Amino acid sequence: MCTIGLGACKQTQLLSDQEFNKEWLFFKGEAENAILVEFDDSNWRKLNLPHDWAIEGPFSKEYNARTGGLPVHGTGWYRKHFQISKVAQNKIISVEFDGAMNNANVWVNGQFAGKRPFGYIGFEFDITPFIKFGEENVIAVRLSPEDLSARWYSGAGIYRNVKLKINNKLHIPQWGTKITSKNISGSNTQVNITSSICNKYKDQKTAQLQTQILSPKGEIISVITSDIVIQAKTTGIVDQKLNVENPQVWSLETPNIYTAISNILIGGKTVDSYESKFGIREIKFTPENGFQLNGKTIKLQGVCMHHDLGPLGTAVNYRATERQMEIMKGMGVNALRTSHNPPSPEMLEICDKLGILVQVEAFDEWKIGKVPNGYNKYFDEWHEKDLRDMIKRDRNHPSVIMWSIGNEILEQGKTDGWKIAKALTEICHSEDSTRPTTAGFNYYPAPFENQLTKYVDIVGMNYWPINYEEILEANPNMIVYGSETSSQTSSRGVYHFPIEAKEQHQTNQVSSYDVTVGPAWAYPPDVEFEQQEKVKRSLGEFMWTGFDYLGEPTPYGGRDNSTHGYWNDDWPSRSSYFAPVDLCGFPKDRYYLYQSQWTTKPMVHVLPHWNWEGKEGDIIPVYSYTNCDEVELFVNGKSFGKKVKGVDLTPIPAEFHFFPKGTYLSKYRLSWDVPYQPGNIKVVAYKNGKVEAEKEIHTAGKASQINLVADRGTINADGKDLSFITVRIEDENGNLCPNANQLIEFSIEGNGVITAVGNGDATSLKAYQSKERNAFNGLCLLIVKSTEKSGIIKITAKSNSLTCSELTINSKK
Repeated sequence: MCTIGLGACKQTQLLSDQEFNKEWLFFKGEAENAILVEFDDSNWRKLNLPHDWAIEGPFSKEYNARTGGLPVHGTGWYRKHFQISKVAQNKIISVEFDGAMNNANVWVNGQFAGKRPFGYIGFEFDITPFIKFGEENVIAVRLSPEDLSARWYSGAGIYRNVKLKINNKLHIPQWGTKITSKNISGSNTQVNITSSICNKYKDQKTAQLQTQILSPKGEIISVITSDIVIQAKTTGIVDQKLNVENPQVWSLETPNIYTAISNILIGGKTVDSYESKFGIREIKFTPENGFQLNGKTIKLQGVCMHHDLGPLGTAVNYRATERQMEIMKGMGVNALRTSHNPPSPEMLEICDKLGILVQVEAFDEWKIGKVPNGYNKYFDEWHEKDLRDMIKRDRNHPSVIMWSIGNEILEQGKTDGWKIAKALTEICHSEDSTRPTTAGFNYYPAPFENQLTKYVDIVGMNYWPINYEEILEANPNMIVYGSETSSQTSSRGVYHFPIEAKEQHQTNQVSSYDVTVGPAWAYPPDVEFEQQEKVKRSLGEFMWTGFDYLGEPTPYGGRDNSTHGYWNDDWPSRSSYFAPVDLCGFPKDRYYLYQSQWTTKPMVHVLPHWNWEGKEGDIIPVYSYTNCDEVELFVNGKSFGKKVKGVDLTPIPAEFHFFPKGTYLSKYRLSWDVPYQPGNIKVVAYKNGKVEAEKEIHTAGKASQINLVADRGTINADGKDLSFITVRIEDENGNLCPNANQLIEFSIEGNGVITAVGNGDATSLKAYQSKERNAFNGLCLLIVKSTEKSGIIKITAKSNSLTCSELTINSKK
């Protein structure tokens, strides 16, 4: 049983804002009377939150391939026994969930505390009336996610963090501050803080609100104290203005974070303290200059991302989320679109820290549903509260620059669809006047004809790059960008010959030459690059998607109108092929194509691999991507000549929905036709005639050894931190064996546990919780989690016919 006191805490609210994740009990299925304290839960499974029950599987053809072939629906119960000291009996006790998937119902000691259908939004319930101070209490949570409630893998369970809060009756409530700044270019910036003060007393309270601003280094740099009077049983609003001298602005290069500490004092004694993180920055959108951050025009180099963490499922983990965004930033990403729902609080905290701009998206559906059990069922009752809560939660994050009110909503095709767009935009503006609204429209020209584009501040276009110019010519005051682009598909390390526009192979794998293999709306990244260069007024793009994700296994699986899902004829495909990074975080070749356009540090990439036994003498197309001027190809030391980027065009056989059938010429790829002979290929990139980057690939010999490479050698001994270990199958010289698929078995000693394995293969049906994994094209991934004890973690990997490998990781407090 967990005992909660009133100890000091480093989290948001002074008296107690305590993690409430440990020692929960879980049962999958219906459980009569599970809301009661006396219910016998002794045989329930013990676990810590966050938890995604669906990722545990098993994969099955009986489940919908669209949601990953995993059990994302059903009923699950969570119970937790806890005590709260009698010292707190005059306090306000509340429980905060960052998200629960979905249809959450919560009881405390058998009394109903509240419900929340939408699985992506945080919520908080005041449970004070139900608490037995100094005695055992039981909180029970029932979740009932439905099949086909989303078009992707949603996960299931209490998959985000939970906190227990103990507040004085006079306190700042959940999401109770709103922080803005102005005049950031001057030597003295004004920071405006609007605070809500909740008075749960039966009488009026006179107090003081003292607010301190801490610099990015943690130094107090500004203080203001305001006298306040809050009427009984009401929430009052207090506006304060503070000066910050010589502000350190938040930018992509210098993501400086300030802290506001709001203290409520009665008789000079602090009765509540609330912490808010924020950044000082200025955003502006204009038809002439596009998006500007602190007066500097920035082209959005964005990705769309679903919320799952690959082999870990949807259960929130800070390090896993941080690793995803670090990999994205390495590709040159400067913006994220949270498709198609509010993200975890951790994601926004990380984007604040890394300097990544964010478009927070609210809904995938309005009143008209896309799937049988989608958000449309709850829209009328819940949309306003969900949208307002999303904005209140996220409005202090400097990374957030836009609110998206919807993605590809079907009301685009309705003549009165504009009415909902208008109402949602008005809600956004009433909660936050500093950021524009947007939406992702895909039914061109319907949203223009039906006036929906009139009622968002910025118009997002999904998959219509050729029409940007036409739209802007017809609407000169409109601001437009690619809210969802490309949808190119590929499998890491897979290459099919000949290069074709349509996939001819029945392998459930897609060639990484990255031509148009995918859904009918898709096109190679090159098309978007060209239009973004040509149409200067476009804000930029958000490509689909940054990471592969569970579910939606396009291009395998067809739509089945009877189930609103995917046929399972192409089983076992159960995850997407869209991204330049696979489900494990391993870059595909397309990662480097984007890097060649979105980064400035000299780089060069070459594909394919150089292991083509049996194809000696056959012509192999060799591609190279670079951000330099030109590239020279060497094969076994012989030059095949230089190619100049933007001059020597590479033909891509493609049939886009907006182009006549034929060949598209890309100025972003360089290519050579090379007769295959084993040995090596090498590309050398030049800028202004000077060598700036090079890359070499050798023909690998027989698979000989396992090489374990950890992303970090030391992790935090907190029971949450992760080490992501790349498992490479190599020949005796250390060359990656690009066709290797050996089964690798893992064991662990010390203060760590194996939490997941994966390999990036969209067709693999092996459990992610296994202690073994086949390599996929030479690679697989092992994810190790720390315990709460410091010490050494020793990992061993072995496989028949391969030299085993050991790796040691330090775990420290």
